[in-house]
Amino acid sequence: MFKTLRNAWKIADLRQKILFTAFIILLYRVGVNVPVPFINAEALNTWMKNSEGILQYLNILSGNAFSQATLFALGISPYITASIVIQLLAVAIPALEKLSKEGEEGQKKLNQITRYVTVGLSLLTSFGYYSMLNANGLINNTEPAWFSAVVIIACYCAGSALVMWLDEKINDKGIGNGISLILFANIVSRVPTLVGTLFQYIFKPTSVVTKYAEDNRTPLEYLKPATGIIIGILSIIIGLAMVAFIVFMTDSERRIPINYAKKTVGRKMYGGQSSNLPIKLNMTGVMPIIFANSIISIPATIGVFLGTPKKGSFREGFQNLFSSGSWFYAVLTFVLIIAFAYFYVAISFNPVEVSNNLKNNGGTVPGIRPGRPTADYIRKVTNRITLVGAIMLGFIAVVPLIANIVSGNKMSALAFGGSSIIIVVGVVLETAREIEGQMTMRHYKGFLQ
Repeated sequence: MFKTLRNAWKIADLRQKILFTAFIILLYRVGVNVPVPFINAEALNTWMKNSEGILQYLNILSGNAFSQATLFALGISPYITASIVIQLLAVAIPALEKLSKEGEEGQKKLNQITRYVTVGLSLLTSFGYYSMLNANGLINNTEPAWFSAVVIIACYCAGSALVMWLDEKINDKGIGNGISLILFANIVSRVPTLVGTLFQYIFKPTSVVTKYAEDNRTPLEYLKPATGIIIGILSIIIGLAMVAFIVFMTDSERRIPINYAKKTVGRKMYGGQSSNLPIKLNMTGVMPIIFANSIISIPATIGVFLGTPKKGSFREGFQNLFSSGSWFYAVLTFVLIIAFAYFYVAISFNPVEVSNNLKNNGGTVPGIRPGRPTADYIRKVTNRITLVGAIMLGFIAVVPLIANIVSGNKMSALAFGGSSIIIVVGVVLETAREIEGQMTMRHYKGFLQ
């Protein structure tokens, strides 16, 4: 990968795209540290350290901006949610479906609608975030009170719109997917915090010998602190195993054999060769897990903004149902990842178009007639491969959640580790493949050398 980056750096066009993408991410990280007025940042940070579940997940997606009450506290979440809503409605509403089939012009109109929906969701989320801060006494008293509310809500809305603009700039002039790269930057920025948590698990019982000398306890009484060491070491081993498994899953593919008929053009004969049609096991990349986490976090986010419910009330039960420490949350996350994997494949891969291209080029699948039978066969293979890939993707995302539930929410800091690892590794591999593709077009060698 480093050799590919070095070769890409020699190409002026690719070097410009890489530098532009890095500059946009740098601007985003600057915005993450711009404070919003009238908020007690220290009190909010302390309050967030004692919180669990969905608030920690929102903090991960925003790169700690949520806990620091900065300009980009909402992060990319409103834009992701708006994109999901528009893509789902494009299947159900004929007018939007017509726009999606009108090519580039229709896509521009859908993008414009997505921007408006993003602003609306940002306004709603900003108001909820302000209400949460105000209910917990985290806003400095000002006169008049409505002025601070307007300023805070306007800052969060403006920050969300600016993040959306940065994302689109990466897609237009940079390299890689804007949403994925911004999430990647946010998750990577939390690596020092995660490392500190692991070190706390591992090195917490360093004063055991001193304490043993002071109070003359038996050594068996000090075996309990070793649990932290075991948790820390197991977390590192599981994390490395997940990275290796994700790389293996991403590179795995099902190859459909293709035979090309011989044809004569002038005095030359073409075709008569065998090839294959590769279908990736994880064709959807990291998008299903991003979409699933964004959707499932909506009820819990609304519950947090509404404040602490009364004990024994229906809202408390509903809120606990959608907390990251419940079995329902883990199962629903798994199901949504599979559903979004199929949905994303359906809108990004067209078996009929692939079949027509094979037919026009004289290619056939052995034992399958050209045309519709070939399209049906490719669709059947794609559905099976997508199911296997989605199950693997969901398994990696859900394992840390299950570990957190089994441990009695003692591993809440690592509960979303599976999703984070998938996003980080997936974004790195996808971006590397895109750079490799750009280099292949220019006859450069990278991973294939």
